[in-house]
Amino acid sequence: MPATVYDTPVTSFAEEVYAVVRSVPAGRVTTYGTISRLLGRVRGARQVGWAMHSCPDDVPAHRVVGAGGYLSGGWAFGHPSVQRALLEDEGVRFTGPERCDLRAHLWPDDVDVALPVPPSDL
Repeated sequence: MPATVYDTPVTSFAEEVYAVVRSVPAGRVTTYGTISRLLGRVRGARQVGWAMHSCPDDVPAHRVVGAGGYLSGGWAFGHPSVQRALLEDEGVRFTGPERCDLRAHLWPDDVDVALPVPPSDL
């Protein structure tokens, strides 16, 4: 049987992604794009998403959200409400049903690295 993308072993890039996600403190969130920029891949948000798809159980995947603070729980958690509940348990506030407050909870604190858009657009 031919190998598929799902059969590909985890790469060192994925391990780097997991290390970044493990460093996100409780009560804070980061985005796929922020992780990719921290790892030197300016346009690597999708690659981060693929790595997160196969992340180990000790990686706090619920702390990674989409651009603008939107939850990504449909794929990873079955429903965005699961991701929201995990984040709310850590004290993360929300500005809408599926959007967390990035101004209050974005990690890292260096906004130039974390935000691809000016804060006024959040």
